[in-house]
Amino acid sequence: MEYSLGLYEKAIPAGKTFEEMFEITRQCGFDRLEISIDETDWRQERLDWSKDKVMELGRLSREYGTPIRTMCLSGHRKWPLGSHDPETRKRSMDIMRKAVDFSENAGISIIQLAGYDVYYEEGDEDTRKWFLEGLKASAAYAARHGVMLGFETMETPFMDTVEKSMAYVSAVNNPWLNVYPDIGNLENAAKLYGHDVVDDLNKGEGHLVAIHLKETKPGLYRDMNFGDPTGHTEYVRCIKAGLKMGVRIFTGEFWYHDGQDYMKTIKDANAFLRDKIETAAKAVEEGE
Repeated sequence: MEYSLGLYEKAIPAGKTFEEMFEITRQCGFDRLEISIDETDWRQERLDWSKDKVMELGRLSREYGTPIRTMCLSGHRKWPLGSHDPETRKRSMDIMRKAVDFSENAGISIIQLAGYDVYYEEGDEDTRKWFLEGLKASAAYAARHGVMLGFETMETPFMDTVEKSMAYVSAVNNPWLNVYPDIGNLENAAKLYGHDVVDDLNKGEGHLVAIHLKETKPGLYRDMNFGDPTGHTEYVRCIKAGLKMGVRIFTGEFWYHDGQDYMKTIKDANAFLRDKIETAAKAVEEGE
């Protein structure tokens, strides 16, 4: 069964050139690089690159054999669509449009959206209303440019399950807005609420565009290495469910830590994740 396994940019030490990141991605066995556009000024600045510079980045990624097919757009945490501040909402939509333009020019197919109405503010009926309005405008803009949007399931109660994501997918009702869940976050939510993680994942049937693979444990949502004995992510069960629903794009989400032998960590992550995906794929092919 063919699939694509991507490497999250933040698994590589900051400061590397894209050429270096593409080479690391290739050497460590991943198929593609997932670019991050987070809250930092230097990553936000990428959205202001010229069209020619972005197109050259896409060309270079394909030349190295590690295309950038997905973007993790977490910058909306600082500038959310549902903010009480109209200037923040304006900037949020500006970020959204620039991210879609960047994706179109770089050859990126999917933008993963952070599932927050607000993050550094208190949410209320107004933030949810403005969030929905912003989503409708974002999906319409993405549709005109042929770029898919997919919600990441997050660590806050606002959107920590696929079921909650699907409520907004249904409300927007645009085929260019779907779900790109994080199974580590979903596992934490499942343990918190007492439901089965695969049952929740299946509620996105027909709307899952990709899956983030991440190690978590109750109360901890990031910075864990794959295979940590305290982790509880059910990789094979979740991947199997995703494969049955047609998902073929997966991304390993993990972070570089100071002093770490990052090449070994990335290679180990690749081996761990491919084993889980291929075990799940074999089960699906055998009708399990």
